[in-house]
Formats: sequence, structure tokens, C-alpha cells
Amino acid sequence: MSPAERYLRRALRVPPTTAVVLGSGLGQADLGPEAARIPYARIPGFLRPRVSGHPGALSMVGRTAVLRGRVHYYEGHPLEEVVEPIRTLARLGVRTLILTNAAGGIAAGLRPGDLMGIVDHLNLMGVNPLRGTTAFADLTRVYDRALLRRAEAVGKGLGFRLKKGVYAAMPGPSYETPAEVRMLRRLGADAVGMSTVPEAIAAAHEGMKVLAISLITNRAAGAGRPVSHEEVLERARRSGARTAALLRGLLRE
Repeated sequence: MSPAERYLRRALRVPPTTAVVLGSGLGQADLGPEAARIPYARIPGFLRPRVSGHPGALSMVGRTAVLRGRVHYYEGHPLEEVVEPIRTLARLGVRTLILTNAAGGIAAGLRPGDLMGIVDHLNLMGVNPLRGTTAFADLTRVYDRALLRRAEAVGKGLGFRLKKGVYAAMPGPSYETPAEVRMLRRLGADAVGMSTVPEAIAAAHEGMKVLAISLITNRAAGAGRPVSHEEVLERARRSGARTAALLRGLLRE
């Protein structure tokens, strides 16, 4: 048993069965009454995010563990440390994982404020969280189709269409060049960001069902005006209510 698992088994009143990771600018989303909130600094092995928009705390909403913010590979951490919270949650009994992120829209039909369900990914980070093991995990269906259909139904009930597409993960922290965005478009990417894929791979290896949602905060380089982290956070804050409503609807089910 890892130190993080041991600590959380003592700290949490009930073991979680579902987990949500809140991405850039979404860390304060209201998902319901909290039974506990624990800063990552208190949890052994959990790294503290150094990026604004990521509070760095685990809260419990019913039987759901909510990770308010994440650390990124570009912050200088090995991927096995980046995904340690996901592995810890798996050991605690979490079988369903919902990942969220802020992403740049590449596909012509994606506009700032849209929500996109990830159907597949391109791992272009140059690293893999399973490196150093012989875990030849099958990634044919990383993202659970039934969960995505459920998310589409919840979105429809809320009055909007959850779009779908392929997410490309780049190492960051610089944003993509226009030439890189043209490359990504030709490779089949609909949106691009700097997270989520390592967590999804680790979750698939752990046997979790995964749903991943991208909040499109900007048009990718070359398709709109220059990108800044402040713009990404501001768009995430403005569109956070829709994202939170979708997550609350999913968790009620």
C-alpha cells in the first residue's frame, strides 16, 4: 500500500467509486456539497501544481473524488509522478474516471466555449506513463463509448450539443506554431492540449472506464488570434458553469 493510499483511506469517510479531474480554469467548479477537501500538499506523493488555474486539492462530493487541478509533464515531473493520483484512486476502488481539460480548437466546427467529448487521442508528448514497465496495455478503446453517449444525453438535456473529436497531446509549455497546427490537422486532430492523455493511458492500464471532456477555450495557432494562458483561464471561467452542469448531471446518474 502506497503512502498516499494509506493516508487517504484514513482521511476519507467513504471510499470513492468515481473520480473527476478538473483542468485549467475549472478547479473551483461547483459539483455539489463537499464532505472533505484535502490540499495535495498533505497527501504523500501528490505533487502541487505550479500553474495558475489549478488549486491543487482533493475534495469529496458524495462517492466522487474531485481532483481540483493537475500537474503537467511540462512542469518538469516524470510522467509516473504525474499519473500517481490516478493510480492511487484506482487502488482506492475508483472504476470510473472523468477527465477535463482546456484545449485549443483545430477542427473548423469547434468554437471557444464548445465542449468536446474525446473519442480518441494522439500522444505526441514523446513519453508514455507506462515507460519502464512491460505493461503492453491495449488502447483500442481508451474512452468508454457508453459514458460518452450518456454525456451527450446530459448535454442535450441541458440545451447544448456535446461535440466529439480526437485530442492531440503536446508536451508544452509553449503553444503550438501554425505549422504544427497544420500538421495536427492532417494527422486527424480536432483539438490540442498539454494534458489528459497520460492520465487516460494510466487509467486504461488500471482497468478504469474513462470519459474525457475538452473545453475549447481558443482557436489553435494560425486559426485565430495569438494565444495566452490568461485568455485560456478567462474563457474557462466564463464557460465553467456549462462544464460544471454537465459534470453534475453525469454524477447524478
